[in-house]
Amino acid sequence: MPLVRISNGARGGGGREIAGRRAEHSLNFFLRFSGTILASAAISIPCFGITAQEKAWAMFETVAKAKSPAQRAIGIRALGLLPDDPRARTLAEAALDDSRPEVRAAAATALGQMHAVESIPRLRKTLNDRRLSVVMAAAHSLHDLKDESSANSIYLDVLTGERKGDGMIASQMDTLHNPKELAMIGVEQGIGYVPFAGIGWDAWRYTHKKNPHPPRAIAATMLAHDPDPRTAKSLLKVARNDKDWIVRSAAVEAIAQRGDPALEEKIELCLFDGNVHVRFTAAAAVIRLSNLRKKDDSKDSEQKVAEK
Repeated sequence: MPLVRISNGARGGGGREIAGRRAEHSLNFFLRFSGTILASAAISIPCFGITAQEKAWAMFETVAKAKSPAQRAIGIRALGLLPDDPRARTLAEAALDDSRPEVRAAAATALGQMHAVESIPRLRKTLNDRRLSVVMAAAHSLHDLKDESSANSIYLDVLTGERKGDGMIASQMDTLHNPKELAMIGVEQGIGYVPFAGIGWDAWRYTHKKNPHPPRAIAATMLAHDPDPRTAKSLLKVARNDKDWIVRSAAVEAIAQRGDPALEEKIELCLFDGNVHVRFTAAAAVIRLSNLRKKDDSKDSEQKVAEK
């Protein structure tokens, strides 16, 4: 981020010059600090006039090209919260060709979660992936998309030993031997990335000495469709302030699942959360709720026209 220089003319002389130097120092410190925050959040914001939805899309576009495969996987996986969104589907389909299996598995999982029936041909092609973790993620999504024959053929091959999966053990051990990468995968991510999810989460428990599925995260998920307004307030409070990122992420996802556009602006601050999982869950939530608000506005306009 470029530094700011205050011209001599703008500074004036004497005490004003000293004040100008102080202002310059303070402003440059702010820009450096802001740049660090935005870089860590994988957001590229060219100006202050863009909407939260545009910021969220910028995050996804940026993380899809990130050097870190763990960050690419986390970002792509969060796209699963965006059903019926061609832009999200395009990003996820492109990630099926990623060089890293955890990213390809994340993409396959996201396509299933977003109910992308248009992506069934791509998911069928992914069943030929050399990594079993990717194949199983694609099969699970195909099963969710009602292409059960394709999915069941894979399950049967795995059950009978016909599909052993080249590099399956290597893929799993790559994750287990990298605690930092394992920690970035997240609550539900492990099923898509590790052929036997339980082994991965046993490693999480051992590394972090805590339950990777806190009861409060489960509670937040189960309250996603509770119509009580008090629940929405509680989820917002948890999403912003809970000390456990898993719980914050679960609360943000629950807010997205509630489908209340009025909550969009209230979760925008989560785009700057200190945890990458929470940031991208929030980005998806902002886009989802913004899309719902636009649909509601369109319906209201059509209704007003019809009433005239």
